[in-house]
Amino acid sequence: MSAGTVRANGIDIAFEDSGGSGPVVLLVMGLGMQLIAWPAALVDALAGAGYRVLRHDNRDAGLSTHFKGADSGNLLWQALRQRMGLPLDVPYGLQDMAQDALGLLDALGIAEAHVLGVSMGGMIAQRMAAGAPQRVRSLTSVMSSSGARHLPGPRADVAAAMVRRPPRRDAGEAALVAHAVGLLRLIGSPGFAQAQDEAVLAEQVRTALRRNYDPAGTRRQLMAIWADTDRPALLGRIACPALVLHGEADPLLPIECGRDTARRIPGARFVGIPGMGHDWPPGVADRLLAEVLPFLQDADARRQSAA
Repeated sequence: MSAGTVRANGIDIAFEDSGGSGPVVLLVMGLGMQLIAWPAALVDALAGAGYRVLRHDNRDAGLSTHFKGADSGNLLWQALRQRMGLPLDVPYGLQDMAQDALGLLDALGIAEAHVLGVSMGGMIAQRMAAGAPQRVRSLTSVMSSSGARHLPGPRADVAAAMVRRPPRRDAGEAALVAHAVGLLRLIGSPGFAQAQDEAVLAEQVRTALRRNYDPAGTRRQLMAIWADTDRPALLGRIACPALVLHGEADPLLPIECGRDTARRIPGARFVGIPGMGHDWPPGVADRLLAEVLPFLQDADARRQSAA
C-alpha cells in the first residue's frame, strides 16, 4: 500500500494505492467523506481478488485541495433555488470533480479503470463513464442518483439534518463526534443494525475529524450536486458494463433514485438491497461485495474475449 499526493487538474489530490499489476478499481467517495471511509473489508477483498485498488480524497475533502476562498452562499437560499429549478452560482461542478479523478489516473499513468462510486461519488463516476468512455472499464453506482428532477428527495428529518449547520470546531471534539454519529445513525441501515457498533462508529468519526474537518467544503460539494442538472440526459451515452446498487431503506436518496439511474444507462443491471440505508456497516459491505466482485470479473472476461 502506498499513499501520496499528485498535482492533477490544477489541484492537489491525496490518494492511497494498493499497488499490484491487476486491473485498476478506482473508488470515488461521497459527500464530505474521505478516502479512509472505505470499509477495509471492501478494499482488502478487491485487492485479494487481484485488483489494484485506488482511493482518493475529492476536492474539498480530506487532504486534497480545499477551496477555502470560494463562497458557497446561503445553503437554505441555494436549496430553495434548486427546488425551483433556478440556476446556482457554484465554485465548481461535478464535472470538475470527474476531471480530478481522471487527472489522478493520468498522474499515475493509468489508462483505464473500473470506477465504483458511492452517493456523490456515484454521480462523479457516472460523469466519468459518460464523458470519458475510453477511460472507464465498468461503472458501479452505489446509493446514488441520476439527478432527475422528478425523483423523490430525502426523508423530512434527514433533509433538515443535511442543511443544519454543524458545530464549530471550538465546540470541542465530543460535540463534533456526537453530531456526526447522530447524522450517520439517521441515514443508517435498519436491516443491518446489529452490525453497527457505537464505539467503533464513534472512533471512525473521530479519526476522520482529526485528519480533516471542513464543513464549508462539504457545503461546496453539496452545491455542486444541486447544480448538476444536465447529468440525466448524459447517462444514455454510457456504453460500458454498468451495475447499480441501492438500499431499499435509503432515507437520503430513496431507492427510486437508483432505479432511475439504471433505467437511463443502456444495459445496466439494478440490484436493490433489503434493509440497506445510506451507510457502510460491515454487513452492507459484505453484501455489496457479493455483487461487485462477480460483476468486475465478468466485465474483465468479456473484455478479454473481445480482444
